Amino acid sequence: MGRIPASIGTGIGIILLLIMGMDMARTSAELENTSSSAGLFWSTAKEEGDLVHKAGPADDSTAASEDLDGGFSSLDGMLQWAIGHSDTAKLKETAQDVQRLSPSELKQRQLELKELVEKLKMPSDAQLMQIALDDLNNSSLSLEDRHRALQELLILVEPIDNANDLCKLGGLVAIIRELNHPDTDVRKISAWILGKASQNNPFVQKQVLELGALATLTKMVKSSSADEAIKAFYAVSALIRGNVAGQELFYAEAGDKMLQDILSNPGVDIRLRRKAVFLVADLAECQLENIDQPEMPFFSNHFFLKSVVDLTASTDLDLQEKALVAIKNLLQLRTTEALVFKDFCGLGDALERMKQQLEDLMLDEYHRDYVMDVEGLRKEVELIFQAKLGKGVRVPT
Repeated sequence: MGRIPASIGTGIGIILLLIMGMDMARTSAELENTSSSAGLFWSTAKEEGDLVHKAGPADDSTAASEDLDGGFSSLDGMLQWAIGHSDTAKLKETAQDVQRLSPSELKQRQLELKELVEKLKMPSDAQLMQIALDDLNNSSLSLEDRHRALQELLILVEPIDNANDLCKLGGLVAIIRELNHPDTDVRKISAWILGKASQNNPFVQKQVLELGALATLTKMVKSSSADEAIKAFYAVSALIRGNVAGQELFYAEAGDKMLQDILSNPGVDIRLRRKAVFLVADLAECQLENIDQPEMPFFSNHFFLKSVVDLTASTDLDLQEKALVAIKNLLQLRTTEALVFKDFCGLGDALERMKQQLEDLMLDEYHRDYVMDVEGLRKEVELIFQAKLGKGVRVPT
């Protein structure tokens, strides 16, 4: 970026260029407020002045605050940007107009333009989260604005750093409180936020678990609203996946019974059943990776295992595939018994029936590749099963 022509002078040049950019700046100030998360439609529960106040006072002396707040770091910063986007002839014409202003008029114009720059500065994601949390903590907030604040947080917590900042801002307490709100959508979005924030994030997982949210979320999985149940289950899964302490709490909250009820009830929404068996597969895999940890008792529960094996008879191929992955992992656990899978669960017969079904599906050219992948998985499960029965078949590695 080039510097200001010497003939203009630094002080006059700043005023001149900002005057030239006045119309552009006014237009920009009216645009919808955005953060680093593009496309957000931010809450209107607070006036624009509150948003600017949250962004903090201007401080041209510290680079840290410039990085935090975004926008132009100073009047000189706007000057340098505008020089590169200006018409030279118009710049000279504006310079002549500025030179005719009195010192007091120049001072007044400078103050006006500095105020305009402040309004153009964009708040950081952390500041936007704080604004949304302030809204949630406002008991008189309308339901529409409460939904909007939650939707903003749902997008903002996606990056792991933002999720951690949500904890530091005390936001988890506010979100967990919303799990008990009478409105279904408020509860659903709140669970969704907790799930997103906890996903692969031990720091947030620990905070949410310590605040006791798992018990509430587990109850929400039984909701008559399928969407609420699915989002609550998503949050439960995110909290306990890869987290041994979370898994122990899950078992203490009768999570195994909840899983068994979902898997064994064909009337449950198919999306929830898929998520449930996927979680079973994940929990068993986590157990295999932590062989020094005691295995959860429900892994060897006969009725629980049968509820998983019975899913292979489903007409939904995606559910069948996820069931095969879960069975594959369960077969490799120390505490599961081959004869239970054979005699009580009927795994051998189930695998044979599935083989015939897949052979029929392979006649459909459109789905053939996917069906062949499922058949490959079915064969792998069969080999592991035969090896566990002690029939001399080597378990694939």
